[in-house]
Amino acid sequence: MDAVVAAPRALLGRTIVGPASVRIRDGRIVEVTTGEAPPGAEVLSGGLLTPGLVDVQVNGAVGVDFAEVDAAGMRSVAEALPSTGVTRFLPTLITAPVDVVLRQARAVLAASAALPDGVGARPLGVHLEGPFLSPKRAGVHDPAFMVEPGPDQISALLNDDTLRRALRMVTMAPEQPGGLEAVRRLVEAGVLVAVGHSDATGEQTRAAADAGARMVTHLFNAQRPLGHREPGVPGVALVDDRFTLGLIADLAHVGPDVCRLVFNAAGARVALVTDAVAAAGMPPGRYQLGGADVLLTEDGVPRSPEGTIAGSALTLDRAVRNIVSVGVPVADALASATIVPAEVIGEPGLGRLAPGAVADLVWWDDDLRPKKVWVDGQVVFDAEVPAEPVSAGYATAGQ
Repeated sequence: MDAVVAAPRALLGRTIVGPASVRIRDGRIVEVTTGEAPPGAEVLSGGLLTPGLVDVQVNGAVGVDFAEVDAAGMRSVAEALPSTGVTRFLPTLITAPVDVVLRQARAVLAASAALPDGVGARPLGVHLEGPFLSPKRAGVHDPAFMVEPGPDQISALLNDDTLRRALRMVTMAPEQPGGLEAVRRLVEAGVLVAVGHSDATGEQTRAAADAGARMVTHLFNAQRPLGHREPGVPGVALVDDRFTLGLIADLAHVGPDVCRLVFNAAGARVALVTDAVAAAGMPPGRYQLGGADVLLTEDGVPRSPEGTIAGSALTLDRAVRNIVSVGVPVADALASATIVPAEVIGEPGLGRLAPGAVADLVWWDDDLRPKKVWVDGQVVFDAEVPAEPVSAGYATAGQ
């Protein structure tokens, strides 16, 4: 039997229109109409209806580090994410030896497969942020585990039967020896390649795009900076339309003025990401990222014991609100967390309210806080229904 959700305003593509109604059948959207709500519709009072948010860089949350995840941990994250509007996410693993990365990836995929239907947000596979990175731009990744992306290392990823089917994204430094050939091989295998933790020059960044790279991981962070003669990674990314720009909009990784600059220069290509770690949604304390200690203090920014920023405690709904607060229109901010990441990851059925799309929906209040969330047409979060403690903590973390 069809279900119809009607709202006074809805995000269709990159434009807010309204009123609008979405008809759902068997977990998919079969019709989107504007105008008066049809008979029998669930009519939402006020607010805004959008597609579910898609986060393509999540290292963990609610105390769970994906480097050491089990079925229970994955379920905790999946149940918590909808309170922040996220309906699909890409578990991310940071630098480790290749054999360890393979073991961790298999554990992530096994934990993802164990999720029951109708439980929370759904994982999309796995994102490897390393080990093919530049020690010059390590961030909190351990340079001792970084390796050049040689043929044997890439074959180890692509020849692993379990990983090959679910490897969606690899972040790498294309200037490393063998880097461009590695980009080509990964792209030919259907993997999204992102430039990140990279000391690439502008010329090398453009060569990576020529080889098939299509994203930049956390723009401005852990990469050769923008210069007025040597553009580095950010300069080329901002002007080369082939790149989608991952942006951590906690306003600590990238300041407010520069976030606005990025949207002014390339707003249609920005994908908001959280780069969330186990500390996300948790009180100040000590957490893990790839097996290393991360300290979350009262300022809400996770750091290594040496003081280096280590991922974030950001939630994607808060990233949207932050971007709106610096002057970006609401529709553009929401597009950067829905249709843009869905398209770059190769998921045309996500991130949009359109016939044929998956029925992932978010109903927002007037302050852009999620009130109700559907995944595959089923309600997985309702702000008026008391949640389990861990999910409730995640829902209220941050502003």
